[in-house]
Amino acid sequence: MKAIYDLIVRYGTFLLVLLLTTLVAVTSAFDTERAFWLLMLVPLSLLGVWDVVQSRHTLLRNYPLVAHTRWVFEAVRPYVRQYIGESDLSGRPYNREQRSLVYERAKDTVDSQPFGTVFDVYDNQYELMTHSIAARKIEDTDFRICIGGPQCRKPYDASLLNISAMSFGALGGKAIEALNKGARSGGFYQDTGEGGVSPYHRLHGGDLVWEIGTGYFGCRDNDGGFDAELFSREAQREQVKMIEIKLSQGAKPGHGGVLPGEKVTAEIARARRVPVGVECVSPAFHSAFSTPLELLEFVSLLRELSGGKPVGIKLCIGHPWELFAICKAMLKTGVLVDFIVVDGAEGGTGAAPEEFSDHMGMPLHEGLVMTRNALVGTGLRSDIRIAASGKVYSAFSIARNLALGADWCNAARAFMFTLGCVMSKKCHTDKCPTGVATQDPHRQRGLVVEDKYLRVANYHRNTLTRLGELVGAAGLEHPRFLRPHHLHHRTGPNTIATMDKIKDFLEHRILLDDPESTPYAHWWAAATPDSFQPLQSTGPEAET
Repeated sequence: MKAIYDLIVRYGTFLLVLLLTTLVAVTSAFDTERAFWLLMLVPLSLLGVWDVVQSRHTLLRNYPLVAHTRWVFEAVRPYVRQYIGESDLSGRPYNREQRSLVYERAKDTVDSQPFGTVFDVYDNQYELMTHSIAARKIEDTDFRICIGGPQCRKPYDASLLNISAMSFGALGGKAIEALNKGARSGGFYQDTGEGGVSPYHRLHGGDLVWEIGTGYFGCRDNDGGFDAELFSREAQREQVKMIEIKLSQGAKPGHGGVLPGEKVTAEIARARRVPVGVECVSPAFHSAFSTPLELLEFVSLLRELSGGKPVGIKLCIGHPWELFAICKAMLKTGVLVDFIVVDGAEGGTGAAPEEFSDHMGMPLHEGLVMTRNALVGTGLRSDIRIAASGKVYSAFSIARNLALGADWCNAARAFMFTLGCVMSKKCHTDKCPTGVATQDPHRQRGLVVEDKYLRVANYHRNTLTRLGELVGAAGLEHPRFLRPHHLHHRTGPNTIATMDKIKDFLEHRILLDDPESTPYAHWWAAATPDSFQPLQSTGPEAET
């Protein structure tokens, strides 16, 4: 009896469909109603037969027809969870509250909230700024930072909020175009990502930071190496304001960029000099240099070939001694980078292996503080600017990064939201429902550049306005005066501490004068300007 019941549960629906199909086919007079039922039942019967005979899916063989509901629920689960199941604060990587903030500012609608905060102010993750009784009113919130050290002939005044690296390829042409027109309208820059400067970047003349990745796209020779002539031709365009050498990125540090084959169209293949439809994977390391000293030689070369424009590096902080090795190389040669973009491991807009997204590289705050300490501790901070990139979306997230040592911030996913991104997480499939992260022209049709570029500019302006209000409330004249003691973090249900009491912030030149007094003594000793490899073991065996 139990066996019969089991068979009914497993095959009952399939057998019922077969029976109904047979009855309709042989007993009914042919008319419109019969044709309708046959159109419904015959495909289901054929699908059930296929489920039984196929060998790929065990579930379908054991539960023909019925098992398809699993895939249906699996397909709609992210959308049901996002719009029905999740609370305003439980979503990842951006919750509903965060996405709504960006949407409202992009649409230029009200971004105030009634009835108090939805955050638990006694939660251990809660952060806050304290206000001043002598608050200020800041009228001009078009905050700027001058980037370009003593070796740079063409410094650039950058906004404190800019568009982070997103390549043409990862994003569609219309998305790139809308972002660039928004940047032009709002007076801020767009980072090209490692895919190079595309026609869509150039169309509206917005300021660009050209990111040079390990694939050297846009300045790549036939063997995949760096082509100085191609680079110089592109870098000297007036629209290109700075050059950024990508050493690693937050989403997949140490892995190299990945553009799925579905997104490598003929247009992208021509721009990158790669085969059409084949997954485009950048190497995990550069071929133009292999040591800190060679990196600085490359920096000096790019600065000269670009006509003296600022040249910097972008990286997600990994082995600490490698960062210190770059600092030692700058001290040894006198060649300085103009800026360092610190990418947090929580960042990422494109495809990445889950292990890399989830467990590789330092989060932004730790990487930012370490970079700040490396430059301050070696006396290089006054000549080198620092940018923070990694889940920047609000005025507070900008203020927090500035307090921890950044000079300005870059945002990627927040600007994707301004274009209409709904966080469907289809970026790597070329099936983005909003036309943002796809090369499909039919899907891109939904993205209207003339509407979206205004939202890009609105979001930027409104966020900096709120930043001005935050800074003024703290009694400061400009965001550059934010310091670690302005940022408070709850350390327990009954305790709050300022960030300078939680993290170590080094004093000027301490790594040169007394490195043993710092928490970085071991890593500093292991760093050498001649290699990214440590001089000595950095594991537990070094202490035994």
